Amino acid sequence: MTAAIELFQPCLGVVLAGGKSSRMGQNKANLQRNNQDMLSYSKSLLNAVGSSQVIVSGGDQGIDDLVAGLGPLGGIQSIINQYKPQALLILPVDLPLMTSSELIALKQVGELSQRACFFTDNYLPLYLPVNAFVEQFFQQSLSQIKSNKPASPATELNNKKAQKRNLSGPSVRSLLSQIPHRAIAAKNSSCLFNTNTPEQWQQAKNLLSLQRKSHV
Repeated sequence: MTAAIELFQPCLGVVLAGGKSSRMGQNKANLQRNNQDMLSYSKSLLNAVGSSQVIVSGGDQGIDDLVAGLGPLGGIQSIINQYKPQALLILPVDLPLMTSSELIALKQVGELSQRACFFTDNYLPLYLPVNAFVEQFFQQSLSQIKSNKPASPATELNNKKAQKRNLSGPSVRSLLSQIPHRAIAAKNSSCLFNTNTPEQWQQAKNLLSLQRKSHV
């Protein structure tokens, strides 16, 4: 019975925690937000939204990618392959100002429209229905990877520069460009403030402190 439940998950929560955190200087998943590490906080948000199960992609606690070098998309593909979910709600581990109410709104729009759903100008977080469009994208991507010849040094350099410019990477953009999707506005845009450096983390902590004081 347990195996059957695991094979068909309605909507899995996914925490993306596989980044190198090189600019932060330490693992972003271990950063403390109000006496709780960011990995635990991210999991709690996805649980509050009603995810049937929460899976970590990357990091010490995460599952291994089936295909290396795909960035966040490699972890997403591995989770789809292993758990066979109907949908994923994907959350990066570096959003300390994200709230469950924002994720609930994202998930509801995605479920009602049966389309991938993300916040305007931000490809992550992402509600992703696992449908024929998504399956076709991964099949084509795998075929291209298997048939690709080794890239020239100039191509490799350009790829590395592109990956540094965008946290979600070109693969997530290319996925969304090929499947039905919707972008919605966040009620509070500060929830999308991601922390890649110690300075950004301190800024997020200051904002959290102001929020606590305003609720006293």
